[in-house]
Amino acid sequence: MAQSDKNDPENGDQTQGPVIRDNRRIDPETGEVRDPKAKETGSEEPEVVEAEVEDEGEDIPEVPDTPEEVVSQAINADERVIELTNDIKRVQAEYSNYRKRVERDRVAVREVATAQVLGELLPILDDIGRAREHEELTGGFKAVSESLEATATKLGLEKYGEQGDEFDPNVHEALTLVPAPNVSVQTVIEVYQPGYRIGERVLRPARVVVGDPTGEAPEASEEATGTDTSAENGEDDK
Repeated sequence: MAQSDKNDPENGDQTQGPVIRDNRRIDPETGEVRDPKAKETGSEEPEVVEAEVEDEGEDIPEVPDTPEEVVSQAINADERVIELTNDIKRVQAEYSNYRKRVERDRVAVREVATAQVLGELLPILDDIGRAREHEELTGGFKAVSESLEATATKLGLEKYGEQGDEFDPNVHEALTLVPAPNVSVQTVIEVYQPGYRIGERVLRPARVVVGDPTGEAPEASEEATGTDTSAENGEDDK
């Protein structure tokens, strides 16, 4: 009777074999704790695990599909390298020019400042020169004056203007012009006041008397030659 009840389809239960229920709390496959509610209902929904992908902000380059795209990308990369290299060279050239310009301006400022200081000392140097000409530069005054002149020379001050120099209007100031038959070009024959300069910068031109060639000497020599010739002719006639 019991056996017929079990196989009776009207009871709604069909015995297909032993039913094994896994009551373990930890799932052996996933290693996670099972939901007790899922045990009671007998249906356990699979847990969906969503993987979070962190966006690091890096652009993933696209892989070219064709060889033409590979060649195009390589050409573009080479052009970009050349462009950046030219930019670096241009910046280096600009920086080099900037350093040269700053150094040149610094030298110019230093020369101007030195010229202003030495320009104020020129009257004192003139007094020292006149005292030396009159042999009044003696004792302690001589030592001080020589030290001052040495310091001025060390700073680049140069004295110029000597008798016999060729006249140069850029560095000489002609006070007067006198005929000089013994010179072939305009020449300094007397120095009233020496000149001073620092490098190519003239602090004060030399004030001089200039001798101008007149050409009288050659004419005089011709007249003398003609006289001698006539004299010889007269002697020959005799």
